[in-house]
Amino acid sequence: MTTQSRRDFFFASSGAAGGSLLVPGLASASEIGNPHFATSGLTTGNLKPLKHTEIPGFLSAQQIAPHHTAHYGGALKTFVSIEAKFEDSFQKGTVIDPAAYETMQKQKSSRGNSVILHEIYFDGLALKAMVPAEPIRKAIDKRFGSMEKWSADFISSARIAAGWAMLIQHPVNGRLYNVVSDEHASGPLWFATPLVVIDVYEHAFYIDYQNKKADYIEKFMRHIDWTEANRRFLAPA
Repeated sequence: MTTQSRRDFFFASSGAAGGSLLVPGLASASEIGNPHFATSGLTTGNLKPLKHTEIPGFLSAQQIAPHHTAHYGGALKTFVSIEAKFEDSFQKGTVIDPAAYETMQKQKSSRGNSVILHEIYFDGLALKAMVPAEPIRKAIDKRFGSMEKWSADFISSARIAAGWAMLIQHPVNGRLYNVVSDEHASGPLWFATPLVVIDVYEHAFYIDYQNKKADYIEKFMRHIDWTEANRRFLAPA
């Protein structure tokens, strides 16, 4: 992953709008260093399509649909609106009220990160249990001692998190970490690449699981798309 891509990755939560949300300040697909980012809402201004509209035995269509459109879509809609206002300010000299400026600057990071984390979460779900690919499995074994020890620590992290838990790789020392983030603009380590991401806000599971967060987390562990996680792990630094 290029330096530019890593920075964009964390440039960085609702009603999603139909049609194009693209504004001049957003990048075109041809400007993206990593082709995988070309379909991100931060690039296109549009909702990234779901890989799975439902996952039998784990998440129903009734659970996934509002999560995708209202929460992910709402974050994207707010982000694009903020981008448009800043673009008008940069290009046309439109004055932004100081109080609004403060709010918009904070929401830009929060909503931008929400977009990215939701995309990683949805893209990282599998229809059935998968065997972890060898490169990422070996890295997890080396760092945590075994897949079982990593899984136990990841589950514990997800249970205490109010928002997100994720397995990340940090380029500074090359190590893997399980981290939590209870607000989209805080928690992740700068430049780190998320490999496995679980959304543990109630909107991610309440329709199917009500208050049984632990059941949702346990089932998530059997629906990790390890091919996608391994792709992120092997992306060039």
